[in-house]
Amino acid sequence: MPIEIRHMRTIEAVAQFGSLAAAAQRLHLTQSALSHQLRGLEAEFGVHLLDRERGSQLRLSPAGEELLAAAREVLPRVRQLQEELQRRALGNSGRLRIAVECHTCFDWLTPAMDRFRENWADVEMDLVSGFQQDPLPLLQSHQADLTVLSTPDAMAADIVLHPLFAYEVLALVNPRHPLAGRAFLEPEDFLEETLITYPVEDRRLDLFREFLQPAGIQPWRRRHAELTVIILQLVASGQGIAALPAWAVGNYGDKGYVRALPLGPQGLWQTLQAATTAEQAEQPHMQAFLAEVRASVAANLPGVKDIQGV
Repeated sequence: MPIEIRHMRTIEAVAQFGSLAAAAQRLHLTQSALSHQLRGLEAEFGVHLLDRERGSQLRLSPAGEELLAAAREVLPRVRQLQEELQRRALGNSGRLRIAVECHTCFDWLTPAMDRFRENWADVEMDLVSGFQQDPLPLLQSHQADLTVLSTPDAMAADIVLHPLFAYEVLALVNPRHPLAGRAFLEPEDFLEETLITYPVEDRRLDLFREFLQPAGIQPWRRRHAELTVIILQLVASGQGIAALPAWAVGNYGDKGYVRALPLGPQGLWQTLQAATTAEQAEQPHMQAFLAEVRASVAANLPGVKDIQGV
């Protein structure tokens, strides 16, 4: 007979009330059932759990004290786990680990997370460390619960996409650049320019995937920068041109350090999406977080379109 949680609860009740009758009542057992449980455990291990020789007050033997010590370590954690599972069943708790594909997502993601925490304080939130060029495998390996991405590759059947919002990608040039006076840029305008991008594959860049490659254009020179602020500084100092989501331009555009131009006469618009497993998609806290992201972005982020319900 292995030691079970019920044995620990029994020894805890006996120690607390000092009698089998009171302990049995506390555990909603008959006294004979409780006594049978203890004697079975004693027979299994060849020890006495109760000292029945010391008067009318029931006391624990040294072996019983050892079992009680273990019970006092284990039972609080079991009760905590039960409460946590109950909260999860009610949708008030859970875990939300987020991985991002885009370098500039933190500009809007962090404020949305802060607002979400105000109403979902019991949800454990975390950001998977670092920029992820391909975050989808993190879902399948259970290292992330939600990923943010623009153009997903082939996905497993149990992955669900959640459109968040549409965003405009803008070309950025120095205000004194010859292209700065244009109403919009065409793919050919990039042909003889130094293009500054993040150090990722071209297929991960909206500018290449949706604008330059369909026109067969490859800029004559490339320069890479890990950080958005470095890209903006390089453009502002006339070291090249770039393309970023409108929300990432920020004060550099407001103060005239860079000039932001549409890509093509209609502009280049892309859809940012979240991906989860089908199981996570049904969780109340996940649905609430996705709704918070859409609402927060629509209210505060420039250069986006609300696509809720898409």
